Amino acid sequence: MPTPDLCTEDEVVRLVHDFYAKVRADPELGPVFDAHITDWDHHLSKMVDFWSSTLRGTARYRGTPMPAHVALPGLHPGLFHRWLALFDETARGIGSQAMQTRACDLARRIAESLWFGYQAHRDPERIARSLTH
Repeated sequence: MPTPDLCTEDEVVRLVHDFYAKVRADPELGPVFDAHITDWDHHLSKMVDFWSSTLRGTARYRGTPMPAHVALPGLHPGLFHRWLALFDETARGIGSQAMQTRACDLARRIAESLWFGYQAHRDPERIARSLTH
């Protein structure tokens, strides 16, 4: 359950900004994100709202991420694994074990959900595969 005492809002902001700085610098993920995000300030603000909502229960996030993600061309499991590796690395650097555990668990579930949705959208007749297979 999200709870305000899991982490501070400053820790959420740091998680999001540090993570996306790594994503943008990453040779695999950077080009994918840069090709589709034109307003990084807006995206970072939306991601802070998302993670604040899921970690702290602030209920600020309003959005439907699945349509934007299934529309992206050429996604593959390796990109999701790289995204998760950078996320885990960033969360470890925040220093709050409780936040890290919760955020990384949520990130894995989000990645899996987006990957399943992506596959189902791209090839609805085929059984979707897990990121772990």
